[in-house]
Amino acid sequence: MYDVEKFIMDRRPVFCKKCGGKLFYQAGGVYQCQDCESEEYDDFGRIKIFLDEHGPAPATEIQEETGVPIEIINLFLKHGRLEILEGSKFYIQCEKCGCALRYGRFCLDCTRQIAGQLMGPMFEMTGEKPKNAKMHEKMRFLGDKDEKKGRKKR
Repeated sequence: MYDVEKFIMDRRPVFCKKCGGKLFYQAGGVYQCQDCESEEYDDFGRIKIFLDEHGPAPATEIQEETGVPIEIINLFLKHGRLEILEGSKFYIQCEKCGCALRYGRFCLDCTRQIAGQLMGPMFEMTGEKPKNAKMHEKMRFLGDKDEKKGRKKR
């Protein structure tokens, strides 16, 4: 787990500030107390409320108004939970080629290139499904079947 992701997990509310009851995650960064039903918000929830109330804003303003560190805002952008509006002065960068991105880690071209590089090793690890699967069958070595006929069966 990334250090920033661990930091996000450590910043989630666990206990209610009003009564000390345990909080349960609802959706969109909102947690609800099992005892008094009050709501608490994690970093994403605070950002979401701010953007809902004030509209699009630069990351520095979001940081100042919500108290959410810029590193966490950037992580939400990289994971596609937030996006930068088209026409913005600032964007995040593709981790491979450095081009501008509204959200995510890699641009489409680099994603295709990375996926293509993974295809070779992935095909080497791909197995064949049995046609008639039976449990506890014997195993054999892959290779020429005629070669195997001369071996003694155990």
